[in-house]
Amino acid sequence: MTSLDKPTTEETSADGTSAEDARAVTEAALFEAFGGVRGMVETVLPGLLFVSIYTVNKNLHMSALAALGVALVMVVVRLVRRDTVKHAFSGVFGVGFGVVFAMMTGNAKDFYLPGMLYTLGLALAYIVTALAGVPLIGLMLGPVFKENLSWRTRNPGRKKAYTKASWAWGLILLAKCAILFPLYWWADTTQLGWVLVALKIPPFLLAVYLTWVFLAKAPPPIDVFAEMEAQERAEEERKAAAAEVESEGAPAGRHRRR
Repeated sequence: MTSLDKPTTEETSADGTSAEDARAVTEAALFEAFGGVRGMVETVLPGLLFVSIYTVNKNLHMSALAALGVALVMVVVRLVRRDTVKHAFSGVFGVGFGVVFAMMTGNAKDFYLPGMLYTLGLALAYIVTALAGVPLIGLMLGPVFKENLSWRTRNPGRKKAYTKASWAWGLILLAKCAILFPLYWWADTTQLGWVLVALKIPPFLLAVYLTWVFLAKAPPPIDVFAEMEAQERAEEERKAAAAEVESEGAPAGRHRRR
């Protein structure tokens, strides 16, 4: 049994695995999937820098370029340290779209519009996939837990947990959009920016926490990679045994022919 196969009940399993160990594994996997503390910092910092500079001098070009510059620096730092760059790259693309859009329209509030539209689209994706029986959070976390899509047909308890988690993510992000889009129309750039910065982390942490709660109560994942390795070993052992039997039977056959 692998570390990700640890049961999530309160009892200790036959191999000495406790529920606390399983929950710790789930927590670590969630932070790995969503970037952890560093990923959150990389998500917040460009927007925080943009609204801080714009609040002081109302200079769209300086604010946008500063936000894009710090996003690029974070990518370079990750490349130098040979860390995972997917979260930093996603931040660069998000900031880049915001910069281009704001520069094209000349409206500083449009710096935030691509990210807001992405949040709305992601919220709808969580809800639609949950309704379709293929919850997005399961597609994202399946490879992290080494179960791939086995939860869809072989582990209904985990499918239910992933569905609940996808609903949680979708509804939380929709609630965030319900706050931000009216502000986009009615508030000024600095008000929108500071509210958006304030709403970066708390909804994310709430969604991650609820995901952890649902998965901690779910059955353990089925490690399909371990299953495939076991099947390969069994096949190799079968072939080796067949070859050994054949090699032992060959002299006897030659003796009978004599």
